[in-house]
Amino acid sequence: MNLRTFLIHGSMELPVIQNPDAPDANPSAIGCMTTNTFEPSRRLPPWLKREVPKGNENRFTSGILDELRLETVCENAKCPNRMECYAQKTATFMILGNVCTRPCGFCAVQRGKPDELELDEPSRVAEAAYRLGLKHVVITSVTRDDLPDGGGDHFYQCVIAVREKTGATIEVLTPDFVRHKHGLDRVIESAPEVFNHNMETVPRLYRKVRGPKSEYNWTLELLSYIKRKNPSIKTKSGLMLGLGETRDELMDCLADLRRHDCDFLTLGQYLQPGPKYLPVERYVPPEEFEELRLLAKGMGFRKVASGPFVRSSYHAKEMADA
Repeated sequence: MNLRTFLIHGSMELPVIQNPDAPDANPSAIGCMTTNTFEPSRRLPPWLKREVPKGNENRFTSGILDELRLETVCENAKCPNRMECYAQKTATFMILGNVCTRPCGFCAVQRGKPDELELDEPSRVAEAAYRLGLKHVVITSVTRDDLPDGGGDHFYQCVIAVREKTGATIEVLTPDFVRHKHGLDRVIESAPEVFNHNMETVPRLYRKVRGPKSEYNWTLELLSYIKRKNPSIKTKSGLMLGLGETRDELMDCLADLRRHDCDFLTLGQYLQPGPKYLPVERYVPPEEFEELRLLAKGMGFRKVASGPFVRSSYHAKEMADA
């Protein structure tokens, strides 16, 4: 009996949860034993509406980023948590420019031919982290298939610069380096406390969501490879829900991540950033996210963040402190 089978049929019993307020709620699409594809739901449910944070901290954070000419995934990917995070004087730095070489179906980041690398970017990221007083710094990037090392050395330089300037713990959220393993080695050499690479979705939807160059098995191998190279690095991955995955498919993915020794997990609601992107097939209610959190914890993940607004680096410091 594999890990996933044990969790569904073993001693842990969780109720089938249905939110009667969810539009198009379908009992067959909710709960532990679901095998059907999620039902579409087009109206934005009430749990996905948020108040705008008050105060001047938002402008303070934006001002530093503008002054230092820095990109964030918060802005470029239209993250729903941007104003909350900025109000807390934190942001996820996006290096290697703001143009991606991958045409992912879910991501709002601009795609096309990237600009040349800015060699002073590591020092600017470090300065911003210092001015914001960050104790845990998250660095992500666009995918740069055009670079000989996929941008691995630039990641290395940013991690070292931030560490020397601030003494903060560091989390990297990287592309897959699928053709640039030497670039991956360079990032590992910088020894970030947390190495995050997102699975994003289930194997059946992988090419549709992540594009033709991404490989599900390589995502898993990448996480294992990091552990083999430096066992002290905590690995992390995340998935977006609501793209049409089934419960069985999702649980198989989580079992795969645990078999490859993934420490931390994030689960969040996919939100369509614009009309040309993949549609939302289903809005997952908060109760179901909590159910999934309990299941994932039972599978052995050290820390699980699961909720409609959870994103890869949302409250990352709390997870890294675990």
